[in-house]
Amino acid sequence: MNRLRRQAIFEHWQAANPQPTTELHWHNPFELLIAVILSAQATDRSVNRATRTLFAAAPNPQSMLALGEEGIAAHIRHIGLYRSKAKHVAKTCTKLLADHGGEVPATREALEALPGVGRKTANVVLNTAFGEPSVAVDTHIFRVANRTGLAPGKTPLEVERRLLRVIPRPYLKYAHHWMILHGRYVCKARKPDCPACGIHALCDYPLKTPAPEPSLHASSQTDAL
Repeated sequence: MNRLRRQAIFEHWQAANPQPTTELHWHNPFELLIAVILSAQATDRSVNRATRTLFAAAPNPQSMLALGEEGIAAHIRHIGLYRSKAKHVAKTCTKLLADHGGEVPATREALEALPGVGRKTANVVLNTAFGEPSVAVDTHIFRVANRTGLAPGKTPLEVERRLLRVIPRPYLKYAHHWMILHGRYVCKARKPDCPACGIHALCDYPLKTPAPEPSLHASSQTDAL
């Protein structure tokens, strides 16, 4: 895929959704960090259901730690791997208080040193909470980058590095969210909705289904104008 087609893809996404954001519910960097830790192998909807009560009971590291692992687990038990996630959340809060005065650090190195935080989680927090031009390659972004031809790669890290090279700089801040939403609602894993895709003509996917032909009725109306 060449530079002009990539530019056109991001122009389309920007026009359709100028300021996209995560579908996780959060009000501050701490809540975002915890929500992203909980979102591994879970839907945003299930995480939002859990954090609605969790954040009401524990809006900061001190109160979260006071709940203890069992208290945290009670709020998130319907999420997959909830016991290990409760342990990670408690340990992360301990480290935030010990090393960062209870604040979420704004550097990749410090974020990745927190329990339960890998590169993807760090990228989400850096991008969404702190406005860094980072790209968190989850399954949706990995699929969209490879399927469309935007930035093919064999591993999430390879795709991330390629995306950072090829995405036009004015679009880097929101690229992460545009690609996730496109993968979640249009370029879906099992059956991509190619006919409804706004970048259908720009995509390299060899198996895409055709875009719908304009109806005769619509054409006659256009001709009448």
